[in-house]
Amino acid sequence: MAKQNTPQPTERELTILGILWDNGPSTVRDVNEKMNKQQRTGYTTTLKLMQIMTEKGLVVRDDSKFKHIYKPAISQERTQRQLVGDLLERAFSGSAEKLVMWALSAKKVSAGELAKIRKMLDEMEGK
Repeated sequence: MAKQNTPQPTERELTILGILWDNGPSTVRDVNEKMNKQQRTGYTTTLKLMQIMTEKGLVVRDDSKFKHIYKPAISQERTQRQLVGDLLERAFSGSAEKLVMWALSAKKVSAGELAKIRKMLDEMEGK
C-alpha cells in the first residue's frame, strides 16, 4: 500500500487523486478525459504525472492487463488530514483555534455546515 511518509501531492496531483477517489480505479485516458473538463491537459502530460505519482507512492498501478489501471495509494481522508496538519503547523503555528477561525471567516458557511460543526464540537466535548 502507501509508504508511511507519503509526500504531499501537488495541486495537479490532487486533481488526479480527486478523480480517482470519485470514480475509482481508472486508466490514464479516463483520468485525462475528466481533467479536460476542468482544464485542457494533454494525454502525455497526464500519463507523466501519473507515472511520477506512482514513483512517489501516491497511486498504485495495476499493469497485469493490457490497459494499466491506477488507484489511489492512500485515502482521501488521510491525504486531507496530512495537508491540514501541515497547514496547521506552517501557517498557524499549530493553533487549531486560529485555523478554524480563519477557515470560518474565509467564506460564507451554510446553515447545514454550521450544524455539522456544532455537532462535531458537541461530540468532542462529550468525550
